[in-house]
Amino acid sequence: VLDMLGINKASSVPVSMVMNVPSKKMGTKDIIKVEDRELTQSELNRLALVAPDAHVAIIRAYSVAEKLTIELGHEVTNVVRCTFSNCITTNLREPLPHRLKVLSREPLELRCHYCGRPQDLEELVHNVI
Repeated sequence: VLDMLGINKASSVPVSMVMNVPSKKMGTKDIIKVEDRELTQSELNRLALVAPDAHVAIIRAYSVAEKLTIELGHEVTNVVRCTFSNCITTNLREPLPHRLKVLSREPLELRCHYCGRPQDLEELVHNVI
């Protein structure tokens, strides 16, 4: 998940991760705290692939300034590339947007808009734009 958000060992941003935190609404929840920066819309779109029902709280001056709910729409555009090597979107001479249709949210099923191939979620992590 952190790689999808552009956070790796080379970045100096403090990151905290907590799992199985008690929650009244959900029973338990996981928390990722990224300090000193706000996630961009592109990063939120990437996060929606692994946590389609996630909530994001923006903290400024030690209080919640905004609360966002990540929503996975009917289509994911320019977030990840199709995993099929012969898809038209892999051709550099075809400047098409990378479009994946969301067939199901639980479990997550994606299909390429152009070639119609189902997407392997394990491989999609490596195709993040």
